[in-house]
Amino acid sequence: MASTSTSGGGTRPWRTALLTLRDESLASPSPTALLALLRRVLLSPASLSLAASAAALSPHEVGSDVAFLAETAAAVASCPDADDALRGVCHLIHDIMCKTNMEIDSSGWLAILKFLDKLVKCSIEGACVKGLTFRTAALNTASECLQILRFWSRDYGRGSSLNENSHSLTVLISIVSCLQAELNLSDKPNGIGISPRDSGSTNNKNSNTWDMIISAFSMVEDVLCKIASSMTEDLWQSVIEVLRKVMDFVTARNLIIESSIMSRFYTSFLRCLHLVLSDPKGSVSGHVAGFVANLQMFFVYGLRSASPPALGPKEIRTDSKPRASHRGRYRPPHLRNKAGRENDSLEGRSSDSEYSRYDLSSSDSDLSDSDGYAKSGDRFRSSKARLAAILCIQDICRADPKLLTSQWPVLLPENDVLQQRKHQATLMTCLIFDPITKVRVEAASTIATMLEGQALVLTQVAEYKESSKRGSFTTLSCSLGQILMQLHTGALYLIQRETQATLLAALFRVLILMISATPYARMPKELLPSVINVLCSRLPNTHSNKSEHYALLQVNVLSCLEAAFSKVPPTLDVLAVLTQDCVAGPSHDQQEPSVVAVLLHCIEEEMHFSVRCGAFQVLRSVVHNYPSCANMLWEKIRDNVLDLLQIQSFEDQKCDANFGLPGSKEDSSIKGRCLVAGIKVMDECLRVSSGFKGADDIKECRLMDIQQISDCTVSKIIKSAPHFEVEGAGSSQNCTLDITLGTSRWIEVIETHLPCGLSHDSAMVRTASLTCFAGMTSDVFFSLPENMRDYVTASSVHAALRDAVPSVRSAACRAIGIIACFPEILSSPSLPDKFIDAIELNTQNSSAPVRVTASWALANLCSCIRFKALEVYIDTSAGVLNKSSISLLVEIALRLVKDGEKVKSNAVRALGYLSRFIRFNHQADKINDPSDSVFYGDPVWLERMVQALMSCVTTGNVKVQWNVCHALSNLFMNDTLRLQDMPWASSVYSILLLLIRDSNNYKIKMHAAVALAVPVSRLDYGSSFPDVVRGLVHALEALSSNNSSLPSNFKQKDNLEKQLTFTALHLLGFVSPNEDPSLKDFLMKKASILEDWLKSLCTSFNNSEHQTLPTEAINDEDGFSPNVTQKVMLSSAVRSLLGIYAGRNQQAITQRFEQLAASVA
Repeated sequence: MASTSTSGGGTRPWRTALLTLRDESLASPSPTALLALLRRVLLSPASLSLAASAAALSPHEVGSDVAFLAETAAAVASCPDADDALRGVCHLIHDIMCKTNMEIDSSGWLAILKFLDKLVKCSIEGACVKGLTFRTAALNTASECLQILRFWSRDYGRGSSLNENSHSLTVLISIVSCLQAELNLSDKPNGIGISPRDSGSTNNKNSNTWDMIISAFSMVEDVLCKIASSMTEDLWQSVIEVLRKVMDFVTARNLIIESSIMSRFYTSFLRCLHLVLSDPKGSVSGHVAGFVANLQMFFVYGLRSASPPALGPKEIRTDSKPRASHRGRYRPPHLRNKAGRENDSLEGRSSDSEYSRYDLSSSDSDLSDSDGYAKSGDRFRSSKARLAAILCIQDICRADPKLLTSQWPVLLPENDVLQQRKHQATLMTCLIFDPITKVRVEAASTIATMLEGQALVLTQVAEYKESSKRGSFTTLSCSLGQILMQLHTGALYLIQRETQATLLAALFRVLILMISATPYARMPKELLPSVINVLCSRLPNTHSNKSEHYALLQVNVLSCLEAAFSKVPPTLDVLAVLTQDCVAGPSHDQQEPSVVAVLLHCIEEEMHFSVRCGAFQVLRSVVHNYPSCANMLWEKIRDNVLDLLQIQSFEDQKCDANFGLPGSKEDSSIKGRCLVAGIKVMDECLRVSSGFKGADDIKECRLMDIQQISDCTVSKIIKSAPHFEVEGAGSSQNCTLDITLGTSRWIEVIETHLPCGLSHDSAMVRTASLTCFAGMTSDVFFSLPENMRDYVTASSVHAALRDAVPSVRSAACRAIGIIACFPEILSSPSLPDKFIDAIELNTQNSSAPVRVTASWALANLCSCIRFKALEVYIDTSAGVLNKSSISLLVEIALRLVKDGEKVKSNAVRALGYLSRFIRFNHQADKINDPSDSVFYGDPVWLERMVQALMSCVTTGNVKVQWNVCHALSNLFMNDTLRLQDMPWASSVYSILLLLIRDSNNYKIKMHAAVALAVPVSRLDYGSSFPDVVRGLVHALEALSSNNSSLPSNFKQKDNLEKQLTFTALHLLGFVSPNEDPSLKDFLMKKASILEDWLKSLCTSFNNSEHQTLPTEAINDEDGFSPNVTQKVMLSSAVRSLLGIYAGRNQQAITQRFEQLAASVA
């Protein structure tokens, strides 16, 4: 150990210099004076021993001095000639770090990092455009900066702050940018400041540059791992810009080097790109095309030569053009190991040719078969680079799937998917041919991400057409269709042959998303049946011994089959697959059992419960989309469900680790889920045999009084109803429903299955059992024996009132809502009141789903009462409820309009139905009802109803608004109201006109126009009549020039035009010469527009009279169809306008309208 005197003498130069610097800095000198001070004190020839003297100081003192030195040097960076001083300070700090173990706090390191940032910007950036001397000095400084950062990362990186990491990342990307510029310049045959005789030394310098850039990216990756999610947008943008420049340089001229050192570089670089893209702070749209094209080149990196020669260069060039023959310089055997190490660091290369810089010769041992990575096909561990490139594509897709839409033909094949590509590889190339499973799994995950992000585009746009000529122009829709076809080919090929479990799971996820996104109606008709057959071939034909490994595979297969059978619209080709050679179990006489037989085998008792559950779900989709299969499945389904129902408690069953974490005890039971799935299949079969077509259909048939005015409704798909259309389309005979079959099956289920299901310990089993009642039809219900009808209604009401589980109550309310649609129910003396009590209680439930279904049942019950009440007006002997029940219904509906949107929508429906039949005047002069008639309503109800409906227009969503219009239609049809005397009438008309004018939803406009067409006389519109006429004429004008961008409006536009036409004709028919002068002036102003419009209607009617239309094309309830009623309305409107124009002495207009009147007379 050195003596004290020696130590003090050794430290004197450093302490003297730093004290001088500190003392003179106290006077706050100018940057120029401070720069001179630095040169005199620290950078003179006499100060060469400063680093050595600093080594004798305490670590804490050295750290404090170095931080002060860095802070001082950063202050002179603005001086124009400070380059040499900054580089000298950097060199001094670097030497001190190499010779001492200094201790420095966070603020000190931050000062050093800020200094390095300014140093790079002042002394390194732009050096590449100067002479060789400047460039060499800049590279040396960059090397020292990297070593300083490496010291920081090693000693303090783990505990560094976000601010420190951000500054270090800023320095690193600046260095990378400078090094990339240097490499880009050196890549030219005669770069600036380089003469041909200097090229050898330049290539050695390139080696050092490559070493530095590799080291820099390694540190960038470490920093990004810590702060990628916390970067500022500006820092993120600067990083992405530098990475893009490096990417363009690396892939320039389609030249990528395959070697150990370059593989590590590519891997580190691509991981950096992955970290930046995985959490984007800004838009990447400007970089997507470049990144995708460059990343694609790494899909087969390291795989260009499947069988490398025994002797040869270590690298395999991936340039598209064949390389000219070139021999590197000879190295004797005893130097080859050393040569290999040199080459791995990119040193010692000659410049005899353009590619000499990349000629990384290696020893023969590098190609030894004993190398594990070479054996696995992963030479140089190149799979890591491939994996990182694929991850980057996945990141771009997750950031914004739309950005990759135009790049699909680059990333996915349009043809020859099963041909291995050495050029223009795709993600399917990686998935099918890559030797590393992890790469294949990630390729599958990326394809799945692309499919998930573009599912809507594929469903709406993609179509398959046979390509007549390769290389010719292909539209995006056809290109996407060809890609989907190739994806199917590749996925099915792998599913038939692959055995690796992880890869198979990824493949099945791809296939599920592919099935969901593919528009099979625009693809080859045999495609979906082929998918089904291939998937069924992976299901076992013998016992699986309940192995979890087989179970997981089978569940994945069944999930894909469920997606395939769920595709709508159903097709006859899939129906043919289901109905050919159907047997009720596996056949041993034929090599390939039918699809139905395989599926039924999967629900047998010996199968794993997870497999049985998946098979039940597939069978449910089969029955739902292909109802004719229900009969062949019924017995097996019935028996299996009955066996499962014998298990009363599932609490002793543990959750299967392969199928998710447990929730509550009963929900964690795979047996419970299996039973629920079985009950749902049984429910679907019962709906088929009952002819169930949805509650909405039952409801709509009660609204004929409004639809007789104008039927502009669009047929809706009822998700809970089976698809009977495919059988109808495939059969020349009319399909008749056998109610006897449905009745017998319901009797069997009520006797054997439902008592066990409704009393089961599992809430989800009780829920599924009650849901069966929601698929019953009126014909089947009333064909049941009375005791069974009572059982159905009593079970539903009891569950709604007594069960504590919200899902069970919700299912009970749905069942009540369906049964309440049957008008005969109201003939029961007590049942309607029981339904009302159950509904009233559940509308106050804390669970929103329960309130939604309860409000839905309320609306259905009010609809049924309305229909029955209108019959009572004719037949006064029929009784419906009592006055207190009606009052309770009104109060429930008024309370629910203050609830959430879904509840509010149903409450508005209920108010509309109630307002249709309640008699709000107490004058019984026309109908001989007693004064306390059940239908008499309190006038206060009317005011509250109207106020509630008007408030819902401004506070409700789209569905609420069009339900309000529907409700107002019902209100206007109440013949006990004198609309002209109602104080709220003008406000209601104004709201309807505002909806027609301002709403973006055509369905709302259409229902508002329906409501305005309900009043039957001019008097009903009162003082609002001129405003209503003007509003309708303006709406017709606007419709002809309005092109809505909402896709949902396209199919509604024709219906809206018909409805507006109907309503406008209805109103114009009431116009008379005695109208308000402002209205007559308006009609004069619009005379030419009205004339053209009426002429087009006349032409349409005249043309229809001369054409023979099929019977089904004539719809007397259509808003604008060629029938007598419409023609009478047209004639009345023309005559009314003619009266207006004749009274204003407009001879020319009058003459033209007389001709119009004559043409429709």
